[in-house]
Amino acid sequence: MWYLYLALGLTAGVFSGFLGLGGGAIIIPVLVFMFGFSQHQAQGTTLAMMVPPIGLLAAMKYYQSGNVKLGAAALMCAGFFLGGFIGAKFVDRIPDMLLKKVFGVFLLFISLKMILGK
Repeated sequence: MWYLYLALGLTAGVFSGFLGLGGGAIIIPVLVFMFGFSQHQAQGTTLAMMVPPIGLLAAMKYYQSGNVKLGAAALMCAGFFLGGFIGAKFVDRIPDMLLKKVFGVFLLFISLKMILGK
């Protein structure tokens, strides 16, 4: 079973390097629908996975190509650090089914915005 998690990480890593997405759009749905995780478990596991600098090699490649704004990245990192803690404090109060629906609506909204270009 360990190899399936490794394959999932590899797949998400490729998509992350190519499209800039991974945890939210790929890993969480796969953990819920293929591995039977609850929405809370999938989100928590994905956040725990991001603790090491997983995007370091991809970010270095983007930086070498002139596609990284370090100031913006540093500020977003600081905000994400604090925001992740705040969000994790509130998520326990939300039932799993509601959280799954909120997550799905968020992905649908983002998908439509990207497809329609508005």
